[in-house]
Parts: sequence; structure tokens; C-alpha cells
Amino acid sequence: MSERIHLRIDETDGLPLKERVFAVLSIGFALCMSVLDVNIMNVVLPTLSHDFGTTPSMTTWIVNIYQLAIVISLLSFSALGEIWGYRKVYLSGIFFFCITSLICALSGDFLTLTVARFFQGLSAAALTSVNTAQLRYIYPKNKLARGMAINAMIVAISAAAGPTVAGAILSIASWHWLFAINIPLGLISLVLGIRYLPRLEIRNKHRFDYVSSIANALFFGLLIYSLEGFAHKGTHTHLFLFLTIVAVIGAFYIHRELHQKSPLLPLDLLRIPIFSLSIVTSICSFSAQMLAMVSLPFFFQDTLGYNEVLTGMLLTSWPLTTLFAAPLAGVLSDRIHPGILGSIGMAAFFIGLVSLSFIDANTQIITIVPRLMLCGFGFGFFQTPNNGTIISSAPSKRSGGASGMLGMARLLGQTTGTTMVALLLGMIISPERGAVTCLLVGAGFALLAAVISSLRLSQPSTLKRK
Repeated sequence: MSERIHLRIDETDGLPLKERVFAVLSIGFALCMSVLDVNIMNVVLPTLSHDFGTTPSMTTWIVNIYQLAIVISLLSFSALGEIWGYRKVYLSGIFFFCITSLICALSGDFLTLTVARFFQGLSAAALTSVNTAQLRYIYPKNKLARGMAINAMIVAISAAAGPTVAGAILSIASWHWLFAINIPLGLISLVLGIRYLPRLEIRNKHRFDYVSSIANALFFGLLIYSLEGFAHKGTHTHLFLFLTIVAVIGAFYIHRELHQKSPLLPLDLLRIPIFSLSIVTSICSFSAQMLAMVSLPFFFQDTLGYNEVLTGMLLTSWPLTTLFAAPLAGVLSDRIHPGILGSIGMAAFFIGLVSLSFIDANTQIITIVPRLMLCGFGFGFFQTPNNGTIISSAPSKRSGGASGMLGMARLLGQTTGTTMVALLLGMIISPERGAVTCLLVGAGFALLAAVISSLRLSQPSTLKRK
């Protein structure tokens, strides 16, 4: 039986190189699994609707329930990571993700699959809530930004490969195998994680706040539900009722968190100027990303007449360019202030989105790809130093809270962007004008992110090499 690793982890030293490689592989496989699971599901929704005899709007709950589960539980798992240890929460998430993936693969009806997807989302929340917090103990401090870059590359590769993997599996097997593919990836990640992930000794000794956890779930769950109601033109009476409930629960939740020593919603971290500025820029960047990525397929297919294959090939150029930009930004983060890198990245993103808004029926395909690549470059160039700043600017014992806030910023930005697409496309009759408006609004968010990122120049960088 192999000797178990017992290391005192110092955040400035990280793991030795060999252990670090295997620990990163464990995180990489789990991250790939969770990202793939989101992207491959969008492709198979029409097939599931046909097999289960459900309407398209009802079938989308297979995706929505997964995202909702992550939103309502992410911060709770972050808090548990600080109390129980990031390693324990992370490995538990991997284990249950494998179990719920197996249940999804064996599902024979819509209800079973939907319930299984909810618990799969909870498992994914456990993974993502402490994912980046662990990087702080795996990498030496002067290589943390590069670790963030590797994570960004894995996300980009998985996002780009999602539709291709789904198409390949569906060409030879049923949709059940889309879930079964998670199991070998999860088992590899679990075995490597048990052996090589650091056993953190820095933990908070406070008790888990169950009241705040319930308030958190209700607040964010009802908030997302209300936003979805606006997007799908729910009745004004119901929307007003839900928003009133959201406001009451939110006021109670925030008031409670302000008086907690280690709050579930890490309001204490928002008092750190560079942390709060980085969180806001992250929300703006993901809002811009979703405004573009959700509206562009409609624009390409409904307005320009491209088929699904060509649309997929065009959009793949975006995440593939991120593969180049993310590690480049990671290297530069050791020497250049993240406020500068973030502003450059979001400025490039802004220019790319504006250039896409000028596309029409006479635009040649060869000129569309560079515009998408510019968006991918700007987004990747921004994300790596920004994510690194969010994690490294928090105290060591609050790494779980910082990781949770990083995930919440992404989810809130994505939800905001997706909701605005639904609103704008519903308000504007012309599909072409609706898509163009979405791109311009996304460009506005990118420009706002660039401006806010520049405000961080007044704060000392937390990523520069010591």
C-alpha cells in the first residue's frame, strides 16, 4: 500500500512538483467533467423532449434545475470547506457527482432525470465552491496566476469540446451515455485527489450557520426564479409577489451576515477594495459573454441562414482563442498589475463585440472568425489575472469564501446575461435587430468592466512575484 502524503501546506510554498502535477490532474479531470456536463446537455435537449414526450420549455428544466441547484448551494459548500476542509468537501463532491451521473444515465422517465440532475447540481456546487481555493495551497504564490491560467484552459477546452463530444456519442449510442462518460473521469479524479490533494490544516472553528444557509438558498433561488419570470413574461402579480419576498429575505439575510464573525455571504471580503472591484468586473464580464454567446446562434441561423454545424464551428473559435490568451495572461500576471491586464482584456472584448454587431448578410465568413477570436482573446486575457486576484487577495482562512464568491460572480453574470437576451429578443420583433442589440449591450458591460478594472490600479497587486 502506497505511503500517504502528510504535508504541512504553506500557501507561499505549495506542493512539491510531482505532487502538484497529480493534484492539478485531479482538479482538471473534475473540472472537465463538470463543464462538459453543462455544454453537452444543450445539444441533446430536443432528443430528450422527443423521448419523454415533454414540451421544449419543460425539457429545459433539465438544464435549469442543475444551474439552480448550484446557485442555491455554492456559498454553503464554500463555508463547509472552511470548516471541514476543502479537500473533504471537494472529494465528496466528486464522489456524489459520479453517483448522480450513474442515476441520470439509468433514468427512464423525465421526473427521475430532473430530480437526479438537481442532486448532480448540488455535487457540482461542492466541486466548484472550493476548486480555486485549493489552488492556493497546490501552487507556490508566485505561480498561482499560472495555475488559474491552466484552469481557464481546461474550461475553454471542455466548453469547445462539449458539442463535438455530444455529437460523437449520439452518433453511436443513446443519450444515456452522455451522463455515463462522467463516471470514468470522476473516478480518475477521485483516486488522484485522495492520494495527492493537500490536507489543509488551516480551518475555521465556528459552527455552520444553517439559518444563513436556508436564507441564502431562498434568496438566490427566488431571485433567479424572478429573473426567469421577467424573461418569459410572467404575470405582473406573481412577479411583484416574488420580488417582495426576495427583498424581505434579502434584507434579513444581509442583516444577519453583517453580524456574523465568518459570514456565509462573505461581506467581510467585500471590504477589501481590490477584491470587491474584481468581483464586480467578473459579473460584468460574464454578463457580456452570455449576451453574446446566447444571441449569436440565433443571429447566425435565423438571420444569416447558417446551419447548426457551421454555427458550431464558428463559435468554437472563441474558446480556442481563450486557450492562447489565458496562459499568456497568467505569465504576465507575475509582473504586470491585474488592473492593467484586465482593462486590456475587456477593451479587446468590447471591440470584438462591437465589430460583431456590424455583421450582415453580405459579411464574408472569413471576416467573422477574427472578430470572434478577438472576443475570446479579450475574455481569456481578463479572466486569469482577475480570478487570481480574487483568491489571493483574501486571507488564507477565507479562501473558501473567496472561491465561493468567484463562482457566484460567474453564475450571477451568466444568469443576468441570459435573462437580458430573453428580454431583448422578446421586446424586439426583428431577430436581426434583437441580436445586434444584445451584442451592443454586451459591449457596454465589457466597457464597464474595463473601466472598473482600471480602478484597481490604485490598489497593490496580490499576484506579483515576491
